[in-house]
Amino acid sequence: MVNSGDTAWVLISTALVLLMTPGVAFFYSGLVSNRSAVNTISMCFICCAVIPILWVLIGFSLVFSPGNHFIGSFHWAGLTGLEKATHDTIPTYAFIAFQMMFAVIAPALIAGAIVGRAKFKPFVIFIALWSLFVYVPVAHWVWGPDGWIAALGAIDFAGGTVVHINAGFAALTAAIVLGPRLPAHKDSSDFLSGEVPHNIPFVILGASLLWFGWYGFNAGSALAANEIACLAFVTTTLAASASIFTWTLLNWIRGVPASAVGTATSAVVGLVSITPAAGYVTPMSSLLIGMIGAIICYFFVVHRLKILRKIDDTLDVFICHGIAGVTGALMTGILATKAVNKTGADGLIYGNFHLFLMQLVAVIAVIATSTIGAAVILYLLKRFMEIRPKPEEEQLGMDLIEHAESAYK
Repeated sequence: MVNSGDTAWVLISTALVLLMTPGVAFFYSGLVSNRSAVNTISMCFICCAVIPILWVLIGFSLVFSPGNHFIGSFHWAGLTGLEKATHDTIPTYAFIAFQMMFAVIAPALIAGAIVGRAKFKPFVIFIALWSLFVYVPVAHWVWGPDGWIAALGAIDFAGGTVVHINAGFAALTAAIVLGPRLPAHKDSSDFLSGEVPHNIPFVILGASLLWFGWYGFNAGSALAANEIACLAFVTTTLAASASIFTWTLLNWIRGVPASAVGTATSAVVGLVSITPAAGYVTPMSSLLIGMIGAIICYFFVVHRLKILRKIDDTLDVFICHGIAGVTGALMTGILATKAVNKTGADGLIYGNFHLFLMQLVAVIAVIATSTIGAAVILYLLKRFMEIRPKPEEEQLGMDLIEHAESAYK
């Protein structure tokens, strides 16, 4: 039975999640040099064109139609036979549109690791292939009707594994395959990304759009206007707030100014960390998740492991999404409680070691799949086309080379 209130909330949430992709575009573009601002926005925005088409043609069907433990079927390809179908209390079309926006933002996140040194056309081909051969199977495993990760008992409320771990480790792989930026494009004075942000107001604007849209991302994942949506709304806010406060406190302890870029980044870290847990934990637990997510990611940013120092992830996508996503998924296995959501599970602190173990299995499986999948796709692309511009082209900037435009006159 379709509920008009639930349907309205899911449609609003769908629009909110769509807003997150322009949010990513502004966030990323503000962090890079002015030579690559247009290119960075374009790499994110093109996902809004490519992914919805693939999603309608076969993506939705392969994720959510009955198939096997590893992939769905083509039964609903082209959305065949779904005209009057319902998904719980909402029309199936509303569910299709909502999940479509998750599929859109995932590849957009990857762009931040390789901006300034990736050709536009190969990137478009990459996001299409990665979405079909990596995102779609992983989404089926976690959210599909017979996915093997879901069958194990692992839980992911709003995409911590499906979106953030998946995109974060694909971003790391892409950064490795493409290699580091030219030395002239780095500035060691900026510990966050090695790139001097050219427009900090864009960074704050992007983070604001992301935070606003994240309410659709997390609270909308309840797929109903109910108490679980309200819980997710509250936990999302608290985790982001706790992350910002913790990050600022760590800066003060180190004697480092509380930068606007750090504030925006820590908000994203908190939002990513709470994503898999938003509808499964108490508000107090969400504060802890935001704090721990900030501490771990801050450590990775400031005290990089020796191996990570050799990898040029332009905007620290791996840390902000991959590491924060892993943190959130594992904390879900520790802090989740059926007291707030009967459809969830009790975590480790409530005596259920099984959930934590299954969360760990899910994390490892998604990391392996995303890393291997992205590497295979990129190396295949390298065999057939140039995926990185020539050094002299990089010096001019991607805006002029790839788009014949400039963000500023």
